[in-house]
Amino acid sequence: MKKTLTLFLVGLTGILSTMNAQVTEAEAMLKKKSTATDNVWMKGATTGVNMSQTALVNWAAGGQESVSMNAYLNAFANYKKGKLAWDNMLNVGYGILKQKTDAYYMKTDDKVDILSKIGVEAFKNFYYAGLVNFKTQMDNGYKYPDVNTEISRFMAPAYVTAAFGMDFKPDAYISAFLAPVTGKMTIVNDDVLAAAGAFGVDPGKKTRSEFGGYLRCIYSRSDFKPEWLKNVALTTKVDLFSNYLHNPQNVDVNWENMIAMKVNKYISVNLSTHLIYDDDVRFEVLNDDGVTTRKVAKLQFKEIFGAGVSFKF
Repeated sequence: MKKTLTLFLVGLTGILSTMNAQVTEAEAMLKKKSTATDNVWMKGATTGVNMSQTALVNWAAGGQESVSMNAYLNAFANYKKGKLAWDNMLNVGYGILKQKTDAYYMKTDDKVDILSKIGVEAFKNFYYAGLVNFKTQMDNGYKYPDVNTEISRFMAPAYVTAAFGMDFKPDAYISAFLAPVTGKMTIVNDDVLAAAGAFGVDPGKKTRSEFGGYLRCIYSRSDFKPEWLKNVALTTKVDLFSNYLHNPQNVDVNWENMIAMKVNKYISVNLSTHLIYDDDVRFEVLNDDGVTTRKVAKLQFKEIFGAGVSFKF
């Protein structure tokens, strides 16, 4: 884990120094601070590290010493000329937690999210558009305290979505992309996980293809007018997918929120939440007899709150 963390931080530095047109969905948080490098490109990025530490000496009330770190990179590069609009986004995050009594680091966040959307204006506020989205993680995942059995890893899973439809953009803050023609592929590039049928793939196979309808709605703003909101940035986005070929009524939901507030030039406070429901991702639960088990779909939820240093460029 320590080696992975070191590689991640080195890689993050390299990304920051070489990034040109790669990007992220939390990019709208940076629109107010972004710079127009020429007449057609708008680019911006933010990165930061949030850390916390707890130390206890003869603490009668009890507790446990711990240290945690969460790093992130959000960037965007958008092209607009005439009737052509091209949005590119990159979102990377990684977090760890170490408790004194544990001999290992626990992963608290791990994501890579790359999106590219291109559209041609059809009429006012509406664009014929196509979208490609890739999501995966960087590091191995475990069901702690078991750190010997991997339950996820890089490209296991990975999700690739390609969609074609209509994008409604009434202003700079809102986008609603509806795609009745959408292909979605789940990749599990690991022999053990694929054999177990993890993440909805058929046991023994490494990919699962779906065809259906897709809706992606985004609201993102960082230039609020009220005085008490001037240092606040908000991004909320929700993805809905229905598989035409299998249980179309069971809609996959992916909903992310991010609220950030600048305390001063370098100090920031942020809150992010992530809610997922995927009918194909199943969890083992006990039956009524308390002995046998069955697999059911469950609501997944993650929340991260942090305070630390951040940089924009």
